[in-house]
Amino acid sequence: MLLAAMTLVVASCNKSKNPSKVSGLCKVICDESFKNILDDEIEVFEFSYKDANVLPRYMDETSALDSLLDGKVNVIITYRDLTNNQKGILRKQGRAYRSRRIAVDAVALIVNKENDIDYLSMNDIRDIMTGKSTKWGQVYPTKLKDQPIKVIFDQNRSGVVHYIKDKFNNGNDLPIEFFAQGSSKDVFNIVEKTRNAIGVIGVSWITSDMKSTATTIEERYAELQGSTGMTQETHFSDRIKVLGVRKEDAIKDYKPYQAYIYDGSYPLTREIFAIDASALGTHDHDFFTFLTGSIGQKIILQTGISPGSVPVRIVNLSNGQ
Repeated sequence: MLLAAMTLVVASCNKSKNPSKVSGLCKVICDESFKNILDDEIEVFEFSYKDANVLPRYMDETSALDSLLDGKVNVIITYRDLTNNQKGILRKQGRAYRSRRIAVDAVALIVNKENDIDYLSMNDIRDIMTGKSTKWGQVYPTKLKDQPIKVIFDQNRSGVVHYIKDKFNNGNDLPIEFFAQGSSKDVFNIVEKTRNAIGVIGVSWITSDMKSTATTIEERYAELQGSTGMTQETHFSDRIKVLGVRKEDAIKDYKPYQAYIYDGSYPLTREIFAIDASALGTHDHDFFTFLTGSIGQKIILQTGISPGSVPVRIVNLSNGQ
């Protein structure tokens, strides 16, 4: 089993802010596959600033971007930065624009525990997503060889779907029939029950210990204030099987553990951006500052993915996967 210890190297920029001056309501829209992590961020932020509230809405990536450009919200979390055309729309509206990469996430491939395949190459994944391989036997001589491959996504316009389109089909629609379940939780549940399914899901949804801590919010906040950012060993849920992925020119496959996300060994990674179109001094901007600052980045570090806006140093790594 992989044991990765990472240290967050960052100045404690949040400590200079006076909590009593942070108040009001922030509305933020986030791609649903990042929900687990944003919920953690909001919990700590609202504890830190007693008069502040964050109202999240979770929807597909396209709807989040549309809501920002239509002026319905000032802060979104998405898997791509704005295009030059989208930035121009904000300028014409007289709105500010700030963007920061806050994390490097991974897209995980999960299968039912009865599936005897343990890893896929990037070519295998491309063949599945482009419709070249429609049965499991076309991928490997598995006991499920005569079973059709049932590909499960969260939503039709989600960041996960866009990522797979860009990665394996030049941004075009996937020429396969896939099943959009509505949420990442539903993807997980369907794969757990369906022998021939393969689910495409954000890695935070399969980290079994994300919500298992028994510490109170008071204890957690104190730990975050004093912590250097050391992570714990990552465990995946044992209710499904997480597939390893092998690069096209590699011999070894890797699973989406934090160290392998950070060093690029795991090939299915994507950037996460916080985008803020609010004025300075507003509650929206306060929350954006929190996400990109010391405490916000430590929270991301502890969820099993890699923080994106500060340096990370790997200090210990075992040889296991």
